[in-house]
Amino acid sequence: MVRRIFWMAVGAGATVWAMKKADEAVHRLTPDSLSGTAARGALHLGDLAKRFAGDVRAAMTEREEQLKADLGLDGTAVVEPPRRRTGALRAEPRYRAISAAPGSPAAALPSSHSLRTTPQAIAATPRRLEELPGGTPNRKDH
Repeated sequence: MVRRIFWMAVGAGATVWAMKKADEAVHRLTPDSLSGTAARGALHLGDLAKRFAGDVRAAMTEREEQLKADLGLDGTAVVEPPRRRTGALRAEPRYRAISAAPGSPAAALPSSHSLRTTPQAIAATPRRLEELPGGTPNRKDH
């Protein structure tokens, strides 16, 4: 008899627990509850996106300042005046030489004194056939 009372109490407790869980699930699945959960999730996602954008902006500003300091563009660069060339055959240079102020990180960078090493000057300089690798054009039709 004690056994039956015990199992009847266990069954009643399990029933109460199951009904409570079912009631919570029904409450979670109502339209108001679902929309509230979605709204909270969207607000949280928006906060995360705003925080991420702020971090990216801060890192971008920091990196820009670092690059300006490394290249001497933070007000320490010295622009040299263009040099006058003599002779009718030589044209005026298209680019002015820029040198970094002494002691700046950009001063330690290798400098090129030739105007031919800029990408624009290299692309605009005509190449003779003997200057090309192999000395002959690379054609597939011969």
